Amino acid sequence: MAKGRSAKPQAPRGGGRATAPVADGPDWLYGIHAVRAALLNPKRRILRIIATEKAFETIAEPARKRGLQVEKADARELDQMFPAGAVHQGLALRVAPLPEPVLADIIEQTKAAEAAGETARPVVILDQVTDPQNVGAVLRSAAVFGARAVIVTRRNSPPVTGALAKAASGAVEQMQLVQVPNVAQAIAVLQSEGWFAVGLEGTGDKSLSQMDLTGKIAIVMGAEGTGLRRLTAERCDMLARIPGEPGFASLNVSNATAVTLYEISRQRGA
Repeated sequence: MAKGRSAKPQAPRGGGRATAPVADGPDWLYGIHAVRAALLNPKRRILRIIATEKAFETIAEPARKRGLQVEKADARELDQMFPAGAVHQGLALRVAPLPEPVLADIIEQTKAAEAAGETARPVVILDQVTDPQNVGAVLRSAAVFGARAVIVTRRNSPPVTGALAKAASGAVEQMQLVQVPNVAQAIAVLQSEGWFAVGLEGTGDKSLSQMDLTGKIAIVMGAEGTGLRRLTAERCDMLARIPGEPGFASLNVSNATAVTLYEISRQRGA
């Protein structure tokens, strides 16, 4: 790509304006936080960047540092690129996929951290959580509370689309997202390396606050409505619950994850 000027976004070659078909696949990101985080991530390869005049200043500096030409568009053109209701905030970014970590990477990183005297960071395991907004929000909470990774099933989990990245508010670029073929097997591998797996269920044996969450903790969260699958629940070392007002509906999976990660952080004095 040719270098763009730092003052204004540039029109594509030929004098036309930026246009594209509906772009909600895994190679398109949108929204200020998702786009800026991708531009600031040296591991992310950028293929194309589109901005309105108003939004350009929010990404001008990182785009300039990476030598990127920014194409110009108006808000209506971006509206046509993305599904109805997508809050693009005047920015669209086409990207190459990030390198995919595997479970063994997470284990080795944890061993290295422990050897350096650091406390093991928790991991979050999502058992067939399919809603991209929820997965994005979980990634955001995991980044805020310093988790090591979020682990999902290779099947029955959403791809990293613009909608998921928008919900993650930049955390897609920070948090390791590991895909595994089987959640129960992944839990077993972690347990063999000294992890304690805590499944969250409304009928859990103990309240979170009654548990010692200071060790190597893997929290396991089920899907909306169905919760943890039977084999997943049986594989966990303990089922815990989040105390709440009797008779009131439970938290959704992203909120429950945030509460659990906060409790882990609180117990560790963070």
